[in-house]
Amino acid sequence: MGSALLSQWVSGPEAITVVDPMASDLPEKVTLVRDGSEIAGQRFDCIVAAVKPQMFDDVMPGYADSLAEGGYVISIAAGYSAARLSKLMGDKPVVRVMPNLPAAVGRGVSGVVAGPHASDAHMAHAVEFMERAGTVVTVDSEEKLDRVTAVAGSGPGYVFEIARAYAEAAMAQGFSEQEAREMVLGTIGGAIAMASEPGAPSLEELRNSVTSKGGTTAAGLNALNGDNGLTDRMRATLQACYDRAVELR
Repeated sequence: MGSALLSQWVSGPEAITVVDPMASDLPEKVTLVRDGSEIAGQRFDCIVAAVKPQMFDDVMPGYADSLAEGGYVISIAAGYSAARLSKLMGDKPVVRVMPNLPAAVGRGVSGVVAGPHASDAHMAHAVEFMERAGTVVTVDSEEKLDRVTAVAGSGPGYVFEIARAYAEAAMAQGFSEQEAREMVLGTIGGAIAMASEPGAPSLEELRNSVTSKGGTTAAGLNALNGDNGLTDRMRATLQACYDRAVELR
């Protein structure tokens, strides 16, 4: 996820340094160092915590002294609260962000919440930073951020799985894998683009606009969700994701 966001962040004016022993093929304007010791004595206005949550306790304290006066920390990790990270780094200001994978192509959806000691200026920069990668939803609590995780953070996984099942069903109708992929992704992409147009009707109205009584679409929709099974399963999906996010926190 850090790499996905980095590909969009480099469009801004900041000088960005990445500490990663394994990274390669980073954008030209990024300075890459292999070990934190290589930046000893340097100070940064913002530190992005983009390591696995289970590594925070071991990794992040070593960067507490690298934060400039008035700087702050952005965390993109799920399952590690802003309060825990702030305390770990000597009560430094923290903003938590929950992005999703389409940030890699500038079409992400990110939730942003102010953590301990974060100022309005920190939040403004974090929001602008994340807007380079797509849409930003600002929330007022980490509990709400966990709900963003359930809807958007993990959402691409749901969409990919729905698309996979859709393509598999198309192949069962006699189409090749490539034909099924093109038709399914084209149909999904076109429908989303139509629904995203300014002033577009509600999703229910759009569904109804392509559904003639007794027609083919009506028959397909009845099989898909006539018993509300799809609706119930989507609600269960989001609840399970949210519950797990709370457990990890």
